[in-house]
Amino acid sequence: MELTGRDFDKIPPRNLHVPVVDFARLWLAAEQRYDAERSWAALGVVDVCRWLACATVRLETGRTFLAYAPVTERTGLAHEETIQAECVAAEVLLFRRPVPAWLAERPGWLESIVLALGWAWQRSGTAPMEVPAHIPG
Repeated sequence: MELTGRDFDKIPPRNLHVPVVDFARLWLAAEQRYDAERSWAALGVVDVCRWLACATVRLETGRTFLAYAPVTERTGLAHEETIQAECVAAEVLLFRRPVPAWLAERPGWLESIVLALGWAWQRSGTAPMEVPAHIPG
């Protein structure tokens, strides 16, 4: 998804516990990485960023929809209670045994979601992926 300044302006600061500018830089880098490599790990970060930003997702087909919670697939705007619930759901799924077959087919997806939520919401650890000092775009 190509991001515009308008997408960044609409990020709700209450959905983050990191500076909005740091989150915006991560989101842009994640979208670019996902466009380049189409990996499950990159998609996990993209899914979290879109949801926390309450973004309208624009597909290449022209279809648009409101980003949904990546693990629970909860629809509607992200807010404090749903973000915390998503963090718990992601961590519970991370330790679920046996690992569900559908999840085993998505290497790195859940781990990147847990890292992204941990960084952006729980102020835990570092950003889930490296963000270049200068991001073209």
